[in-house]
Amino acid sequence: MSPDHRLDAGYVQPRGVTPGTCATCHNGTTARGKASNHLPTTAACDQCHRTTGWTPATFSHASVTPGTCATCHNGTTARGKASNHLPTTAACDQCHRTTGWTPATFSHASVTPGTCATCHNGTTARGKASNHLPTTAACDQCHRTTGWTPATFSHASVTPGTCATCHNGTTARGKPSNHLPTTAACDQCHRTTGWTPATFTHSGVTPGTCATCHNGTTARGKASNHLPTTLACDQCHRTTGWTPATFTHTGVTPGSCATCHNGTTARGKPSNHLPTTLACDQCHRTTGWTPATFTHTGVTPGSCATCHNGTTARGKPSNHLPTTLACDQCHRTTGWTPATFTHTGVTPGSCATCHNGTTARGKPSNHLPTTLACDQCHRTTGWTPATFTHTGVTPGSCATCHNGTTARGKPSNHLPTTLACDQCHRTTAWTPATFTHTGVVAGTCLTCHNGTTARGKPSGHLPTTASCDACHRITAWTPATFSHTGVAPGTCLTCHNGTAARGKPTNHVPTTQSCDVCHRTTGWSPATFSHTGIAPGTCATCHNGVIARGKPRDHPTTNASCDASGCHNTRTFDR
Repeated sequence: MSPDHRLDAGYVQPRGVTPGTCATCHNGTTARGKASNHLPTTAACDQCHRTTGWTPATFSHASVTPGTCATCHNGTTARGKASNHLPTTAACDQCHRTTGWTPATFSHASVTPGTCATCHNGTTARGKASNHLPTTAACDQCHRTTGWTPATFSHASVTPGTCATCHNGTTARGKPSNHLPTTAACDQCHRTTGWTPATFTHSGVTPGTCATCHNGTTARGKASNHLPTTLACDQCHRTTGWTPATFTHTGVTPGSCATCHNGTTARGKPSNHLPTTLACDQCHRTTGWTPATFTHTGVTPGSCATCHNGTTARGKPSNHLPTTLACDQCHRTTGWTPATFTHTGVTPGSCATCHNGTTARGKPSNHLPTTLACDQCHRTTGWTPATFTHTGVTPGSCATCHNGTTARGKPSNHLPTTLACDQCHRTTAWTPATFTHTGVVAGTCLTCHNGTTARGKPSGHLPTTASCDACHRITAWTPATFSHTGVAPGTCLTCHNGTAARGKPTNHVPTTQSCDVCHRTTGWSPATFSHTGIAPGTCATCHNGVIARGKPRDHPTTNASCDASGCHNTRTFDR
């Protein structure tokens, strides 16, 4: 709240009433004034009350000096300490807050450990309840100053085996009436941290004596639907738990399973079992019913249908390949699948006798139209991959089949041509395709290589009107060759001007000579240079380390001209 609550949001001052002038009217005559039992104050009414109602009234303790609450809260000026208040000389605001009496807080920070009962004696403050565990321990041994609960109890100093001294049903909770009868100390099975889970050790129990306790009275006994047996419990069960129970068939006479597995003593043969007079252990194992094994050892080959007739055992399904062959011609006694079929003995070219779409899978609707026998392209070991031999196909007759209907034809983006497919392609695969320019008239490359029929000259090509085959070869575009035969000497710059063709580089030796004075038409380098006509003694004009190579750093010190007698000549730097 603001110091002047009339500035608070939501406050509405009566129209025309000056703040702080409430008593002008609320004086007990003009309008209801301050009650006789009102808290003594000289503050204006609207410091605490609202114009919308007397209550609730607000009071700001903001300027109250801490520890002076009793100056007003003395039972006369304002409500004081209740008659049943915890006896204390602490100031009110040590535990209470100026925003309300409750919840009150109490700090035990300065309380001497072990002195709780000084106050918690049932008079000064709440003491030990009548049904409290009898103990002479100080409250704070188990309880915390922040709250009674949860209470903790430390068994750290309790002598092992003495639990019943307290846990006797009077001092503390004892053994319930339905407890397992035992003279063992509580902490033999239970833990001091909690009753449950309780553990029980069968260590020391004489083997075969389980029923002494597990008799249905002392402890849980054999269930009513238990397998009838006179064996001791621990022959099949373990002391760590009833389940999983194990049963050993050791010593059971082979072939005598039905003595117990008769549907009464133990589980017998189910109603949908394969009819058989064999003993159980001929197919099943003593470790489990499943997976059951069946040995066909001794079954006469070709006699499968004697049992596999759909009644005695599973027979041929309705969608089986029609056949009069014995089951074991294709199937194995170890499993129905995978089934094998041998085409051994099938007459070559007679596949369609069975593979007609009825007896066995035939040619699919999208098959390549052909009257060839299946085994001309397919193999008896699998449909795919299928092979096709073009042996015997007349050269140049590819389009008879490869017309886009019978078989794949020429794609829409194919190089326009009337040549037969096998002029460029091979019968083994479409790619890579080859093309022979044999017979193409020299100089007619552009007839096809015009950018439409076939790839033409790229936009960055050297400007030229020469025929493609003047520089390129019909075997590949690159490397391209160019013949300078017929180029007039001294006219190199006509093309080598940096636009039509590569020109003189920026670091070239300064010269006005024609390119072919130093370079050759067969290659830029090595370049030759003729010093003919150079005035004697002027070598350093060019050989100054900028225009051309100058005197090296390890050159003998001299002011003589390069071509001075006895030094260099224009043919070579060395003498």
